Amino acid sequence: MKGSITLANGTSFAGDWLGDHQYCSGEVVFYTGMTGYEQVLTDPSYQGQIVVFSYPFIGNYGFMPESMESAQIQVSGVIMADCYPFQLEGEQHSLTAYLNHHQIPALTNVDTRALIQQIRKKGSVPAVLHASTIPSDSFQLQECWPKTALQKFGTGKTHIVLIDFGYKKSIADSLIDQGCTVTVVPFDYETAEIEKLNPDGFVFSNGAGDPMRFSKYFSRYKNIAVRYPVLGICLGHQILALAFGGETMKLKFGHRGANHPVMNVKTGKVSMSSQNHSYVVKKESLHSTGFNIWFENVNDKSVEGLWHSQYDISSVQFHPEAAPGPQEHAQIFQDFIQTVKHKEKVRSYA
Repeated sequence: MKGSITLANGTSFAGDWLGDHQYCSGEVVFYTGMTGYEQVLTDPSYQGQIVVFSYPFIGNYGFMPESMESAQIQVSGVIMADCYPFQLEGEQHSLTAYLNHHQIPALTNVDTRALIQQIRKKGSVPAVLHASTIPSDSFQLQECWPKTALQKFGTGKTHIVLIDFGYKKSIADSLIDQGCTVTVVPFDYETAEIEKLNPDGFVFSNGAGDPMRFSKYFSRYKNIAVRYPVLGICLGHQILALAFGGETMKLKFGHRGANHPVMNVKTGKVSMSSQNHSYVVKKESLHSTGFNIWFENVNDKSVEGLWHSQYDISSVQFHPEAAPGPQEHAQIFQDFIQTVKHKEKVRSYA
């Protein structure tokens, strides 16, 4: 069966339809990594988006549930140039079967190169993936809000509270690997309830959408950040900057992939990073916030990391846990936990 993706500007690209579900809508974005489609499809940062994979052949190693970054597929739809069509041996699901089971429509045999060029030229826009008629309200994007109950993982001595804006499982796993107990709390969890958890430090997670939609909680987040060691990741990085008076803006088509070069401004060292975001912190808005630039994007010079001159706050726009992507920034978790442990010692002698 044939299908199409139609962008809000009227441009359409045809392909072969996969799955029983006949329609979906969302912002169309593209991912440049060669591997990691399991993690991409289940990353809450992609919630509600239609993802175009730039690599020409997807699905050749199946879909393993243990590789998922959340309990479900988060994207609205998937577009590929070619998809592995056969059932895999053993317990692996085929990608097409897994998408169909979860009612996620997909389009293959699409000219993804031309589609991505259109996105790069016109920007990320609302789009419809369809095998039939397009409903009249198709291009109205819906805001996606994380819905997480209180969760606890690990048994380590250091207690980290992970504020959930749409967190990846790999972030919690990375903290557990550092000997932490991790308690995940909803983004709107009351400060008094958080205090009862006796946290040693906080991680502000990644997530989907515009960080300004959390503005009613900025004073709460700032109150936490001035009293505890804090690490912000992706959306969490943006929210921390906003809470201290910074500003953000939306990029034309965002950064999504496992091969984005960033430079550590302190050392001059360039490393590769895994990224997935549409918004960035405005460099010129940081002057009165107390934040200093830690990392910078090599390609477009956008802000990729911050550290605070007065408080134990650090943040990165990229994903130090990778999954998928390079492991060059695992040290960020190690350094953060060392800061937390040092603060614990200071408190114990106070």
